[in-house]
Amino acid sequence: MSISGIWNRSKGQEEAGTTTTTSSSSIEIVRDGDLTYTVAKAHNGSGLTYQEAVGAPVESRSPLGYNVGWATVIFLNVNQMIGTGIFSTPGTILKRTGSIGLALIYWVIGIFLAIAGFAVYLELASYFPGRSGSEVVYLEQAYPRPRHFFPITFAFYSVVLSFSSSNAIVLSNYLWALAHKTPTDWQVKGVAIAAYTFAVICVVAHNKYSLWATNLIGGIKILTLIFISITGLVVLGGNVSRVPDPKINFRNAFEGTTNNGNDLSVALVNIIFAYTGYANAFSLVNEIKNPIPTLKRNGAVSVGIVAVLYLFCNIAYFAAVPKETFAESKAIAASVFFATVFGQGGAQDALNALVLISAFGNLLATLIGQSRLIREIGRQGVLPYTEFWVSTKPFGTPLGPYLLKWFVTIIFIVAPPAGDAFQFVVSLKTYPDGIFFTAMAIGLYLIRHRHNRLKNRERPAFKAWDICLVFFLLVQLYTIATPWIPPKGGPYAGEVSFWYATYAAVGIGAIVLCALYYVVWMYILPRWGGYEMRPEVLNVDDDGSGATTHRLVRVPLEEVDEWDRKFDEAGHLRSRRSRPGFDSGATPSDGLPVEVGKQ
Repeated sequence: MSISGIWNRSKGQEEAGTTTTTSSSSIEIVRDGDLTYTVAKAHNGSGLTYQEAVGAPVESRSPLGYNVGWATVIFLNVNQMIGTGIFSTPGTILKRTGSIGLALIYWVIGIFLAIAGFAVYLELASYFPGRSGSEVVYLEQAYPRPRHFFPITFAFYSVVLSFSSSNAIVLSNYLWALAHKTPTDWQVKGVAIAAYTFAVICVVAHNKYSLWATNLIGGIKILTLIFISITGLVVLGGNVSRVPDPKINFRNAFEGTTNNGNDLSVALVNIIFAYTGYANAFSLVNEIKNPIPTLKRNGAVSVGIVAVLYLFCNIAYFAAVPKETFAESKAIAASVFFATVFGQGGAQDALNALVLISAFGNLLATLIGQSRLIREIGRQGVLPYTEFWVSTKPFGTPLGPYLLKWFVTIIFIVAPPAGDAFQFVVSLKTYPDGIFFTAMAIGLYLIRHRHNRLKNRERPAFKAWDICLVFFLLVQLYTIATPWIPPKGGPYAGEVSFWYATYAAVGIGAIVLCALYYVVWMYILPRWGGYEMRPEVLNVDDDGSGATTHRLVRVPLEEVDEWDRKFDEAGHLRSRRSRPGFDSGATPSDGLPVEVGKQ
C-alpha cells in the first residue's frame, strides 16, 4: 500500500468604536447550544468553513496570495524535515539508544509518527480549509471555552518560544568545519546570528521568491541525501578502502541497548526533532488552491521521500563510522561521515557546503511556516498592536511575525552556554509542544463530535484512521511523561551539564506563565478597569489586500449591552442572517448556508 493510501479513509486593546468594522451580512450564523458558528468560504477553492465565533475571521481572499503549488507543498515540508536533524541528531540518538539496532528502530518509529501526525493535521485542515496557521486554529476551535483561553495561552507560549536557534547553531558549526577552524563560543554564536539575519531578510523581501528559493534548496537537499545514501551502499559493498569492515556495526546490532527511560526519552525527542516539518505546509492552507487534495497528495509524497532517505542515510553512517566515534559526533554527525569516507579534503568540504545550504533552507522553510502561525495568533486579537502582526505591508509579507522570530531567536542563540545550546534548545520547545499536541489530538475528537451535530454540514474531505490518532496521542503522552526519569549517572549526567530535566521544568513553567497571562489579561485587568472584552472584526490594510482580523476591544461595563445589540458573537455587525441551533437535531428549514459574497 502506498503512503498516501493509508490516509484515503474516506493596536491590540483599544477603546470601542475607534475603527470601522467590516460588514458581512451574507455570512451565516449557526447556533448550537452555547456555541455559535460562523459559516464562511475562502477563495482558495475549498468548501465552507464552519468555525466557532471565538475564532479569527476567514480571509475570503488571502492577502499573501496563492503562490503555494504542489511543488512548494512538498518542499516546504522537505526543507523543514531535512534541515539539521539528519545531519546532527543521529549521533545523539545512537548514544542514547546504545545500539545500532534500536537506533534504526527509532528512525522507523519516526516514520510512523510522521504518518500519524500528517493524518491528524489533514483531517483538522479539512474542517477549516479557509484558515492558515495550523495548530493555532485547531486548538482555538477544539477548545472555544473558556473564551480565548487557548488562543491567549498558545500565543504567549509561541511568542516566548518562537526561536530557531538550534538550526542556526548547527549551520554555524558546519561553516566553521568548512573553514577548518576551531571556533570560540562567541564565534559560533556570531556566525549563527549573521546566518539567521540573512534568512529573515530573504523572506521579508519577497513572498513568491522566498517560496521559489525553498523549492530550489529542497531539490538540492534531496540530491544530497541521495548522494549520501548511494555512498553508504558503496561503502557497505566493501568498495571503500578507508572502511575495511563496513558491516562490523551490524553484527550484534543490539549489543549495548539501553533500558534507561531517560535515555530513551532523549532519543525520541531527537527523532521528533528530525521529523518535525511534515506539517509545515498546513500553516499556509489559505494560500493553497484546492488545499485538501493538494496537501493530501503532495504532503504524502514529502513524507515518503524523507522516510526512505532517512533510513538509507543512517545505514550509510553506520556502515562507514565506528559506533563509538559516531555516538560522540553530536551536532556534526554528517561531517564525521564525510571525513571517514573521503578524508580531510575537497570532497568533504563540498559535502559540508551542501549541508550548509540544507541548513539554510530549513531556516527559510521554518520562518515561512511559523510566520503564518504567529500572524494567525495576531488575527485572533490576543496580541497587542493587532495591525503590526496582521498587516502584509510594505512587501506583501508578514513583517511583524518575521521580526519577532528574529528577535527571539537571537536571544536564544546568545543566552544558553554554547556547549549545551543545541541539545537544550532542541529539547526545550519539545516538552510544551507535547502538551499542546496532546490537547490537539484530544481536540480532534471534540471537533468531530461537534461537527456531527451540525446536521446540514457536509462531511470533511478527509478523515484520519483512529489508529493514527491514537498513536499520535500516545507518542505525545510518552514525550511528556518519560523526561522525568533520571539518567543512569545521576541528575547531572544527562545530555547537558546542568540538571537533566531542566528543559521539561522550563517548558512547564512556560505553560504556567501562559495560564497566568490569561487570568491577568481576561479577568484581573478587566475587573480593575471596569470593562469587558469583546471581539470586533476589522480590515487591516486599506489597499484591498483582504487582510482581516479580530481585535479584542475594551468595552466599558455600562456600554456592554449596547455593544452586544450592535455586534454578534464573532464581532460582526448584526446585519446578517441567523439560524437557531442544531442541538435538538432539527434540520434547518431555509436550505443550504449562503456563501460569502452571495445574498
